Amino acid sequence: MKNPPDGWPRIAPAVFYDDAAAAIDWLTAAFGFEVQVRVENEQGQIVHSQLVVNGGLIMVGQAGLSPDRTYLRSPQAVEGANTQALAVFVDDADAHCERARAAGAVIVAEPTTQDYGEDYWSERGYQARDLEGHHWWFMQRL
Repeated sequence: MKNPPDGWPRIAPAVFYDDAAAAIDWLTAAFGFEVQVRVENEQGQIVHSQLVVNGGLIMVGQAGLSPDRTYLRSPQAVEGANTQALAVFVDDADAHCERARAAGAVIVAEPTTQDYGEDYWSERGYQARDLEGHHWWFMQRL
């Protein structure tokens, strides 16, 4: 197998928003993502984007933009349903949670420490819901 392009992990999830442009701005402010690529059409809709954080990469796209991809929806378009949750490792879960809360994230589960035993690891993490209903887990390895 050939390596992915430089800067790409072997898996890169894509999440879709009704207002992807606003979501990108919010994700950078709330969760600390950095925009690597942002491609807009003439109407200002996001055709493609790549956001990075701590060595990870996600793509954020505009829901309903393409007639052959009508299955791509924001959770708010399907009564809050989610078929995925994104997990991100951070350096300080408590500080990250406060940043997200200040930006308007709904904190679904406050930061807690989980010890999975001697054979595994311990981590501190929390869960949040973003402005359109995507669920996120943020974890700090201890």
